[in-house]
Amino acid sequence: MAHPIPPSSIPPLERLRQIMHILRAPGGCPWDAEQTHESLRKHLIEEAYEVVEAIESGDRDAIVDELGDLLLQPVFHAEIASQSGLFDLDDVASAICEKLIRRHPHVFGDSVVENSEGVLSQWEKIKEGEKGGSKSQSILKKANEGLPSLMAAQKIQSKVAKVGFDWPDLGPVVAKIREELAEVEEAIESGSSEELSMEIGDLLFAVVNLARKTGNEAELNLHQANRKFVDRFRLVEEQIAGRGSSLESSTLAEMDAAWELAKDSEK
Repeated sequence: MAHPIPPSSIPPLERLRQIMHILRAPGGCPWDAEQTHESLRKHLIEEAYEVVEAIESGDRDAIVDELGDLLLQPVFHAEIASQSGLFDLDDVASAICEKLIRRHPHVFGDSVVENSEGVLSQWEKIKEGEKGGSKSQSILKKANEGLPSLMAAQKIQSKVAKVGFDWPDLGPVVAKIREELAEVEEAIESGSSEELSMEIGDLLFAVVNLARKTGNEAELNLHQANRKFVDRFRLVEEQIAGRGSSLESSTLAEMDAAWELAKDSEK
């Protein structure tokens, strides 16, 4: 027996919550009913990245669609938690409302800040106070938890930079990248796969530092590079297919030539 569809006359967020409740209820969707906080983690990350992709496309409909998919995730998690009485969507919304009010005393109180930098500094002080202000706790606590590695590296570097552990300009940053690249080459020559793995990690960390120091987001930089590579390689595939050939039967030189043509077409 089909469930009644929640009416479109009710507020959209409440309608979404009711739909999610039906999907998880007996007689609803078996897949939705089986999900847990743990099983949904990858979907939460994927949806966030798809929102970024939509924003970069500038497509209004795509942004709305992907933000909807992302919005579903907290609603889904709240529905799972509500079934065990742990918390519900109202608890989630109330918590963020109180946090925003608490951390914006320059808007909802008497605090005065001059610019965005002052806002961020105040935010961190309030955040520290909420945690009890314990100075025995490392400033890097949880900095490496739950984030993609490039984002975590940039967060770690930003946190230590706030206490002065940072180079003053780009010169030493670029020199460090060269140093790490030389160590990667040495590891290749040594034949040690373990050493090479460690040195590649050090090189990536150094490159993330360059992104941070130049006002870039390393995660987004790599995301853009991935997309550019995919777009170019599709052109390579089209060129080779247009010649009645295939990637498998093409030589590296032929694919390189097609790659250069794809690059030229971007100009």
